[in-house]
Amino acid sequence: MTDTGEDEKGQRAPRSQTLARGLDIVDAVSERARSIADIAAVTGLTYSTVHRIVSVLLERRYIKAENPREFTLGPRLIELGFAAYSRIDLVREARPWLEELAREVRDTVHLAQLEGWEVAYLDKLRGSRPVEISSRIGGRKPVISTGVGKALILDEPEPTLLRLYQRDHHLLSDDMTEANWLSLMAGYRAGGYAFDLGEDEPSIRCVAAPIRDATGRIIAAVSVSSTVEYMPAARMHDLVPDVQRAAQAISAAIGARRD
Repeated sequence: MTDTGEDEKGQRAPRSQTLARGLDIVDAVSERARSIADIAAVTGLTYSTVHRIVSVLLERRYIKAENPREFTLGPRLIELGFAAYSRIDLVREARPWLEELAREVRDTVHLAQLEGWEVAYLDKLRGSRPVEISSRIGGRKPVISTGVGKALILDEPEPTLLRLYQRDHHLLSDDMTEANWLSLMAGYRAGGYAFDLGEDEPSIRCVAAPIRDATGRIIAAVSVSSTVEYMPAARMHDLVPDVQRAAQAISAAIGARRD
């Protein structure tokens, strides 16, 4: 901004203070403060100060006028948001949390994304146990039979889940009916996690949780995998909070709000 502004006593305000006030105003507008009076009440600034800074923000497209007296967030913020999002390196951002999780659980940790009806593995950290998991970075596996795959589709509507079942149910056990599949996914959705109970490989068990972006959309998933010897049912349930914490930390690192 070129205008250095004035403080509440009529003195010249430093640029950093004006910038902070501008950001406070943007925050206030994002929280539904619409008019100059509303923004002044939320920020504690005078009407004249808000009016002056709002005029600059309007010019720079950080806010826009809904009508002559009410304002909302402007297109420049959307442009900046997409620019920042496009520069996120998910693997790099996730790595510290994956490493921490791997140290804690001593099992293999995966980071994966959805590509069509398949899971694409972006990263893999081997655990310290004498266990070999067949996945590899860059490799793919079916969505329906993997823990990370189920975590990646937790938000999908029932018709999509039905199409997936009709396509790939041969990869599941014979007793996994259509109704059982929908019930299973409904339970996972409610809990915010997913399991692999040997659907991919009979001896492997997996606990997975979704990673969300700033819009709340699932863009990836993190999982912990091991053999049934080290991953009995009780431990799988015990691991759910640990895997969810890692997924939530990665989500926050790429812009999602913490609950």
